[in-house]
Amino acid sequence: MSEPDRIPAADLPPGAVRRVGDWAVGNRDGEHFAVSRRCRHQLADLAEGSIDADGCLVCPWHQSRYDVRTGEMVAGPRGFLGYHGPTPGYTQFVRTYARVLRLRVRRAVRRGEDVVVE
Repeated sequence: MSEPDRIPAADLPPGAVRRVGDWAVGNRDGEHFAVSRRCRHQLADLAEGSIDADGCLVCPWHQSRYDVRTGEMVAGPRGFLGYHGPTPGYTQFVRTYARVLRLRVRRAVRRGEDVVVE
């Protein structure tokens, strides 16, 4: 049996998102979460993302927003490739696609001095 993915809890303060193996692990005001790392839009690394005021994980490239409890994209991208701006039809297409292919979600729990992805 392999060791679970883990990160020292001290490396995951409130509001932080870090890469832990195949997971983007974050601390949403003391509530830890783990989701798959690749954005459903253009595969950006969500471990480089941020947590917004609503507690959603925000993609670092085009600001797609994800509910970390369900893996659902709740707001589509604001651009594509190097462009940042409105893309109404394209955004709706990506959101529809992302409903089928949600982020994978795992429990992330504090165990001693670590946060462990179960």
